[in-house]
Amino acid sequence: MVAAAKGIRGFVLGFFSLWNAFLFVGKNPSLYKYIAIPFAINVVVFCGSVYWGFDLFGDFVGQYLAPYDTWYWHIVAAAVKLLVALITLVVVFFTFTVVGNLIAAPFNDLLSERTEGLLTGRTHDEPFSLRQIGADFWRVMKDEIRKISIFIVLMILILGFNLLPGIGSALYAACSVVLTVFFLIVEYTGYIYSRKHLGFKEQRQFIFTHKMSTLGFGLAVMCMLFIPFVQFLTIPLAVVAATQICCIDQC
Repeated sequence: MVAAAKGIRGFVLGFFSLWNAFLFVGKNPSLYKYIAIPFAINVVVFCGSVYWGFDLFGDFVGQYLAPYDTWYWHIVAAAVKLLVALITLVVVFFTFTVVGNLIAAPFNDLLSERTEGLLTGRTHDEPFSLRQIGADFWRVMKDEIRKISIFIVLMILILGFNLLPGIGSALYAACSVVLTVFFLIVEYTGYIYSRKHLGFKEQRQFIFTHKMSTLGFGLAVMCMLFIPFVQFLTIPLAVVAATQICCIDQC
């Protein structure tokens, strides 16, 4: 009972970690300038993803779903349009998540570093500088490219589940959600581990030691990324929240 209660409490704390990060940022205006650039990047990437995704959706509808007079065709066309629209939303979500995280990675790393400084009291006196961001650019980008490449390869591999009769689609959906949540956890907790030159082994140990809180965090981030306009702030808030969670053990 005690373990179950502790697990539930950890999950709830993890799930509401983005809200706690929002409150934390509100109390520390010095973080605003580190959020502004990732926020702008996320807006541009999201708008581009939506435009590209629904442009493809419009071409598909116009080319393959031209209206016919039969009543049953209207039903089929409506069902297919709904399915393609949902697929488009999923593609937009993954494009925004992957590309947004990749482009904003150097700024997110700096945001994580400043958040850690505020949490531990070891504040940094260096002013905000694009030169400093450039100095860490290749280290951060190398880590991001490796993580994102593994995620994409795994997502492609599990597409094969759809070939299984009966349960294939349900199995793919479940695995894609699990993989996405795990990727989000690894992605946002990774900044502090990379900065401390700690490997995936140490990061994985932390994640599974705090599995309920990190699970709640990952699910919250995934849900928030699906909410229009809210996702613009989700990535920087996830960086702050993950840093707070990691500081439970690391700071």
